[in-house]
Amino acid sequence: MHVSDIMSTNLVCISDQATAKDAHLLMQSRGVRHLPVISEHDGRLVGILTHKKMISTVIHMLTAYGPDALDRKERKTLVADIMEKQFQQLSVDEPLAVVVDYFIDNKLGCLPVVNDNNKIEGIITSSDFVKLCATLLKA
Repeated sequence: MHVSDIMSTNLVCISDQATAKDAHLLMQSRGVRHLPVISEHDGRLVGILTHKKMISTVIHMLTAYGPDALDRKERKTLVADIMEKQFQQLSVDEPLAVVVDYFIDNKLGCLPVVNDNNKIEGIITSSDFVKLCATLLKA
């Protein structure tokens, strides 16, 4: 089996020029925990914004500036400034046996799947592996 067999292709992405408030609202409204970040200039994948990173950013803002300033600070903070810039990425033909070890060893929640032009094609999450496990156990 390969990444293409279980990856999600119905993606919710965000621009690197969007604000933390935009990301916060998008994660809430779409029920996602990982946002691939796309360059506004060329559409390439430039980062990942995770729910965990959003929580730590909001907590930092609350602690540093107080609850009254949270909305204003979120609206002034760009996704480009808080996204993870260093991340592993996969190709669609990557074997799942290799990818699962990488997830386990690095305690990852997601990995983006990109093509040769660094454009996002999908995302694979720990939930995708749980769904695969459920399918195999029921078979």
